[in-house]
Amino acid sequence: MEKSLSKNIKAVLFDLDGTLRLNVPNSVDVFTDCLKGMGVEASGEDHTRAERWEHFYFANSFEIQADSKTYKDDEKGFWVNFTKRRLIALGLHNGKADEIAPHISDCMEANYKPQSQLPNGIQTVLQKLQETGYVLGVVSNREDPFHDELDSLGLKSYFKFSLAGGEVRSFKPDPLIFAHALKLAGTSADETIYVGDNYFADVVGALRAGLTPVLYDPGQLFPEAECDVIRSFDELHGLLIV
Repeated sequence: MEKSLSKNIKAVLFDLDGTLRLNVPNSVDVFTDCLKGMGVEASGEDHTRAERWEHFYFANSFEIQADSKTYKDDEKGFWVNFTKRRLIALGLHNGKADEIAPHISDCMEANYKPQSQLPNGIQTVLQKLQETGYVLGVVSNREDPFHDELDSLGLKSYFKFSLAGGEVRSFKPDPLIFAHALKLAGTSADETIYVGDNYFADVVGALRAGLTPVLYDPGQLFPEAECDVIRSFDELHGLLIV
């Protein structure tokens, strides 16, 4: 990254899942294998479109809000419905998606057993940011607090606070969750950047709340993003520490 952010920045806030914590293997690879097992082939462009849709869906979209109410007591039904939605985003017609969604969902349940992994270099970057004097925090769309998970990942000591959307009944891209985070950080919006991997939740939400977004996009899913984009955390280090 060639340019640096404003010298006025005092706080750096992070998303958790997909940013500070990665799933290995990722769901896209397992989903692709499950599709092949059903004899379904898709192009790279199709998979990119479906992955972008998945980011949109999980950005507290109206669709996931409606599905969560419909399938409140039926977790299996929720994931079958999600799988159908994703197959349609991939390009399958409604009938085919309806037919194979239960089988793909069962395949994912049986084979998608991810382990948590940290992005390369993240602890070094967090330590340098902390030593430089930035206030660091984590803001996630999770329902429940995740202090213990940060601790198990070896990250808790770097952060002044963590905030789950469920704690304040506000989920990105709603500006209210960012307003709560700013109070915890003790900084104003124009003194704060937010780093996340989901364009629809993290970039759109940060912009709505007046923060400066930085998109972590190692797979280049969002080339049109109207903000600074990093593919590794070394690039964040370069943006902030000059």
